[in-house]
Amino acid sequence: MKTIRVISLQSSMVEEMVGLHMEAFPDFFLTFLGKQFLREFYRSFVDNPEVCALAAFEEETQQLIGGAVGPFMPDGFFKKLLKRSWFRFALAGIPAVLRRPATGIRLIRALRYRGDSPHGMEKYALLSSIAVSPAARKSGVGRTLLADWLKIVRAHGKEGAFLTTDAVGNESVNRFYQNNGWKLLRAFSTPEGRRMNYYVYQFENTESKENK
Repeated sequence: MKTIRVISLQSSMVEEMVGLHMEAFPDFFLTFLGKQFLREFYRSFVDNPEVCALAAFEEETQQLIGGAVGPFMPDGFFKKLLKRSWFRFALAGIPAVLRRPATGIRLIRALRYRGDSPHGMEKYALLSSIAVSPAARKSGVGRTLLADWLKIVRAHGKEGAFLTTDAVGNESVNRFYQNNGWKLLRAFSTPEGRRMNYYVYQFENTESKENK
């Protein structure tokens, strides 16, 4: 059993976090956009009071084995991030567009993403990413990261959290969220036809406005 230590993500960890993300999600869109795009992505979560950004280490080896990041107020966070850093993200995505021109439309949509909360859930945080090293899976690091992330989110006065993940070919991840108390709100398809699941986690003693 690994001894896991969870701390705030720091700037000195970004490069290692990028490598871990690429290892954990080899076939995902952000990974295809490349290391520079991922650097900008994770840098936006470092030393930012508007987000919860955590890193998990194996105590014995001091090796980074996981990370979880997401904003407390998704819509406001991404609007400000786009206004401040859209050029750096666009520049970082150019190599991926050159490799596969069709990626350009999807990149534009990504740069325009607002992280809008579901209707009636404006007080819900967004879990943007949770990554675990393949070598550390089934060690409890994902469950520990998720629990710590939610604990901080609740301490910031939020009513819950939401996320999206692939619905197809992603059974273990969907099962992970369901086993940890996340409820499937709905399923939807992206313009590319990618099937996605929309999950919500509601803290005890709170009630979604949709149910009022």
